[in-house]
Amino acid sequence: MDGTKSLYVAAEKIHAREVDGIFDRFRDGSAALLLGIYYFLPWLTWDDRQAVLFDLPARKFFIFGLTFWPQDFFYLAWLLIIAAIGLFFFTALAGRLWCGYACPQTVWTWAFVRVERLFEGHRSRRIKLDKAPWTTEKVLRKGGKQLVWILLAIWTGFIFVGYFTPVRELSREIMVLGISPWESFWILFYGFATYGNAGIMREQVCKYMCPYARFQSAMFDRDSLIVSYDRARGEPRGSRSRKSDASKILGDCIECTLCVQACPTGIDIRNGLQYECIACAACIDACDSVMDKMGYPRGLVRYTTENALEGGKVRLFRPRIVIYGCVLLILLVGLTGALLNRHELRIDVLRDRNALYRELPANRIENVYTVKVINKSERKHVLEFEVSGLDGLTVLTLPDNVEAPAGELTTVSARIQATTGIIPGGGHTLQMKVRSKNSPDIHASTDTRFFMPDSTSRGE
Repeated sequence: MDGTKSLYVAAEKIHAREVDGIFDRFRDGSAALLLGIYYFLPWLTWDDRQAVLFDLPARKFFIFGLTFWPQDFFYLAWLLIIAAIGLFFFTALAGRLWCGYACPQTVWTWAFVRVERLFEGHRSRRIKLDKAPWTTEKVLRKGGKQLVWILLAIWTGFIFVGYFTPVRELSREIMVLGISPWESFWILFYGFATYGNAGIMREQVCKYMCPYARFQSAMFDRDSLIVSYDRARGEPRGSRSRKSDASKILGDCIECTLCVQACPTGIDIRNGLQYECIACAACIDACDSVMDKMGYPRGLVRYTTENALEGGKVRLFRPRIVIYGCVLLILLVGLTGALLNRHELRIDVLRDRNALYRELPANRIENVYTVKVINKSERKHVLEFEVSGLDGLTVLTLPDNVEAPAGELTTVSARIQATTGIIPGGGHTLQMKVRSKNSPDIHASTDTRFFMPDSTSRGE
C-alpha cells in the first residue's frame, strides 16, 4: 500500500525539562536516599558479619543480626502480603506514588538522567546536541556520558552480587582476577539490564513493559488523589503576556506547554489521566512556577480527586482506605511481634526410612531418628534433649552437651528403646524437646512417631 503511513515508527527521545519545586525536591531526596541505601548497605557490618547477606549456597539469609532459614519462608510470604496491601493502600489513597518516587526504574532513570545533564547540559542544549553533526565536542560529551553510564551500571551489578556473595570478598576476588564465572555473569547481566532500562529505554519501560500501568485503574476511585488538570479553571487556553487582560476571556492556562516538556513520559496531563502517567508531579511544579510568574493562584495542575474537580469535597478517609490501613497495620504489628518473639532454636526430627523399628535382644524395640537443630541466634548454645508423651519407655539414648554454633545447623542421631508388652503395638506420638543449658528459657519441640510391632507380627 504505497503512500500509507507506517503504523510502526521509532519512538522519539524524550528530553524532560528541568523543574524546581516541592515535588521535584522530594523526588530528588527519595531517589538519593534509596540509591544510598542500595549502594551502602552491603558494606555495613553487624556482629562481625555483613549486615545484609543472602547466602544461597548455605541457604541462610542474614539481616541485621537475624538469621533466616528456608523454614522461615513464611516471613517472606508475610512480607510480600504486606507489600501488596501497601501498594493497594497507597494507590487507592494517592495514585501511583510508588511509580513516581520509589520504583527502581524511576530511581535509576533519575540517576542516569543526572549524568546526562552533567555532560550534555539542560534540555534545550541536549536537543540541540542531538541534532548537531558529529564534532569533537559532541563525541567527548556523548562518549563521557556513555562511559559514566557503563561504569555506573557495572557498579550497580557488582553491588547486586554483593548481596549474595560477601561484598568485601567479592572485591578481593576481582582484584586478583579470581571471580567465578557465575559472579561475572550476574554482574554483567544486571549491569546490562540497568544500562538498558535506565539509560536507553527509560519511559518505554513504564509505557509498554510495566504491568502496573494496566491494572492501576482498578484500584482508583473518584476520591483517589491523582495528578489532574483543572479544566474548568484553565479553559479556554491561550497565550498572553503578564500584563495582558486576557484572563477575563481566557482560562488560566497560557498554553506554555511546560507541563508537557517536564513530563518524563511525554504525556499532556491536560488531556486527562492516562496510564502512562507515573504521578511524579513534575507537571505540577512546572505549572506552579508559571502561575507564580503570571500572578495567578497555584493549583491549575495539582493532586486532587475527580469529585473535588466537580465541586465536591476531598474525602481521603473512606471505607476502602480504612480497611486497607487497618489490615496493613495489623500485618505490620503481627510481623514485628513475630520477629521480636522469634524462637532461637528450631528442631526437626526425621525417622529412619530403612525400617519402622529394630528388634533387639531381651524383647526390646528400637526406633532410630536423625535430629536436626537450627540455631537461629548469633550465640552458641549447649543443648540437652528430652522425650515425653509416651509412658513405658525404658531406654532413651540421646547425646548430651551438644554444641550448636551460632547460625548453624547441628545434626545428631537418637535411639529410643522400649520393651514389648508394656507399650501396645502400632504408632505412638512422642514429643521431642531441645533446650539450651546456658539459657534454659530457650527451647523448641516437635512431635514424631514411635512404632511398636503388633503381637501378631511377632507370632504371639
